Amino acid sequence: MNADAIDAFSDSARDLLSRNAAVARLRRLSDTQAGFDRSAWQEIANAGWLGVLVSEDDGGLGLGLQEMSAIAQEVGQALFPEPYIAGAVQVATVLTGCPLSVLRSQLLECLVDGSCVAGLAWQEKLGQMQAASGHSTQLIARGDAYELSGKKTFVNPGRGADGWIVLAMRQSEPVLVWVPAQAAGAVCEDLPGVDGLPSGTLSLNKVAVTASHVLMQGHEVLALVDRANDRARVVQSAELLGVMRRSLSLTLDYLGTRKQFGRAIGSFQALKHRAVDAYIQVELSSACVQDVLTQIEQGVDLAVLASRAKARTIHAALLVTRMAIQFHGAMGFTDECDIGLYFKRALKLSAQLGNLNAHRQRYLEQSAPESVTASADTKTDFPADADWDAMSETDFRQMLRSFYSKHYPEALRNVPRRLHWHEIKDWYLTLSSQGWVAPAWPKRFGGMGLSPEKMIAYVEEQEQYGVARAPDMGIVMIGPLLIQRGSAAQQEKFLPKIIAGQHVWCQGYSEPGAGSDLASLRTEAVRDGDVFVVNGQKIWTTLAQDATHMFALVRTDKDAKKQSGISFLLIDLSTPGITIRPIKDIVGYEEFCEVFFDNVRVPAENLVGELNEGWTIAKALLGFERIFLGSPKQSRYAMSQLSAMAEHLGLFADPVFSSRYAELMLDVADQVSGYTHYADMVKRGEALPPSVSLLKIWGTDTYQRICALMVEYAQEHGASGLNAELSPAGLNVPAIMLNSIPSTIYGGSTEVQKEILAKHVLKLPD
Repeated sequence: MNADAIDAFSDSARDLLSRNAAVARLRRLSDTQAGFDRSAWQEIANAGWLGVLVSEDDGGLGLGLQEMSAIAQEVGQALFPEPYIAGAVQVATVLTGCPLSVLRSQLLECLVDGSCVAGLAWQEKLGQMQAASGHSTQLIARGDAYELSGKKTFVNPGRGADGWIVLAMRQSEPVLVWVPAQAAGAVCEDLPGVDGLPSGTLSLNKVAVTASHVLMQGHEVLALVDRANDRARVVQSAELLGVMRRSLSLTLDYLGTRKQFGRAIGSFQALKHRAVDAYIQVELSSACVQDVLTQIEQGVDLAVLASRAKARTIHAALLVTRMAIQFHGAMGFTDECDIGLYFKRALKLSAQLGNLNAHRQRYLEQSAPESVTASADTKTDFPADADWDAMSETDFRQMLRSFYSKHYPEALRNVPRRLHWHEIKDWYLTLSSQGWVAPAWPKRFGGMGLSPEKMIAYVEEQEQYGVARAPDMGIVMIGPLLIQRGSAAQQEKFLPKIIAGQHVWCQGYSEPGAGSDLASLRTEAVRDGDVFVVNGQKIWTTLAQDATHMFALVRTDKDAKKQSGISFLLIDLSTPGITIRPIKDIVGYEEFCEVFFDNVRVPAENLVGELNEGWTIAKALLGFERIFLGSPKQSRYAMSQLSAMAEHLGLFADPVFSSRYAELMLDVADQVSGYTHYADMVKRGEALPPSVSLLKIWGTDTYQRICALMVEYAQEHGASGLNAELSPAGLNVPAIMLNSIPSTIYGGSTEVQKEILAKHVLKLPD
């Protein structure tokens, strides 16, 4: 189903829930025996919710988790109390997976038409994650019939249900047995929930059943129950996303209207920045859930994806809803304020079917830790041009690994600093001659034209092999800008020379006294016939000493408003009047420079866009920069180094380290999902919205946290130089850490990015 159809599904669910008075019913049902309303259950059955995952042959809609999750997000926003996941996901999945029988058909019909409210009774132990973890519930033959005895806990729905599908053991084989609620010996006791809606403990004391009650027998039963639970976890994640979306929305409304000291509290920077933190968590969760749903459709392992989605949304929902209560002040802690209900729902969903730590551990166990050791394949077919999208990801990755193994200098693997042009030039030219130096550029301009998915694979394989970053401002910044906004003459003049390595570019934005505040820049360009005469100074210009050209912001109208009097110029650094002075950083490298302009004459044809339109162009270019700085490239590199160190030192045997490593793995995975979303926008030629700043914030923060963990577990070597005790190839931990520090500064500091998001995305007051 396409995006428009999914949106229509969401709209329909939203419309139903807007008329359903879910919050009022939640309050009314709180602490009642059933915890659900049969009329509301019938209403969602009539809307088709209970048949979404049931095939059309069985009377359902024959749809999938995309549609079920669209409903779940709306449910999360509305706080719908009925146990729709238990029925529409768990029970529906189990029944459709059972062999044909009269009972199966009857139960499916009653489930879809809403006449039966049923649950899956499978869990016996606290924190149980899998069906195969051991069961004491036994189905014992008694002549021509059976007796079922045992106890199931955290059964949902509990009292008030019409019956349960019970997982039991018949001798050495698992079975699924239908137990009607009125069966003698079946007793369901309430297990109170934090939100007032109970689950149950189901005690089965010699419950008499016949062979017709057995829905399925055999070891496939366990896989079916696990599948049902994992599908439920994915839908729970979508509901948690809805919970946090609504919590943030309510909070933003409150921040914009509640006043203290004569000002809306949303204007206070401390609150604005925390609101941005909450927004980032919501958007990361959204990217994660959508990525998981897409990968499920592509056949990727459901268990890994379910744990990834659940881990992200648990963490985010608890953080966002707790923060929301604090933002509401004392009112947020009262029962009459709805925000507390969202926190309770987040707590409940976070505890069901595995908590945060359980899912992080499961994700780590089922996802191989990243390694810096790339396999040396025998592949020798390296096409300069191909239909990359038609190539399988496996073949694409193997091709890259083989190419790196054959052509990339071993001495330059995993270098913990930015290399100068003379050090990396040969590799750049190798990529250029191969046609692979500009993976994201359209093919008509000499690029590979990779899709966002293939671009991620390209980045990942580079990082896993330890390929160093060349001076690439031409490839990742000015090239894409000229493709979008440059004239045909500028494209013809500059783009081929970027590809060929004849032009090496640097950025001229920051000035003394005008770092992130670009509107305050003073470098001036005065028109003199067919040239601009440039005077001024730029600073923090990365690798300017290696560059042949600079793209720069210059002031061309001193009388206009700050942003209105700026233009965008392309400057040949061999022009007379230019002086470049390297600046040594705290690591001891000369990565940054200051550049002086003294009556530098620049051809007017090097003006990009219109005169005084530079601010608009700069914002577009900053979007490219932020998506690049927010790409998974840096984090993937650091993660590969951390993995190598962990394997070498045996750190994965330490449960504390493993937990923290798993958290970072998930953080990088969600960074990849967010990056893919924005990279796809670039590929479609769309302008990047201000929300792209969240990528830069999350990407650089994640990068630094990975490096910090590396320093911590390197112990004394966290303060020493290159050391072979930390990994087979050696590792310079402090250099990696120190190089990560400026990542939250360049390209606009984290605080500046948060101000952008607060103002332009969250619309918080000044």
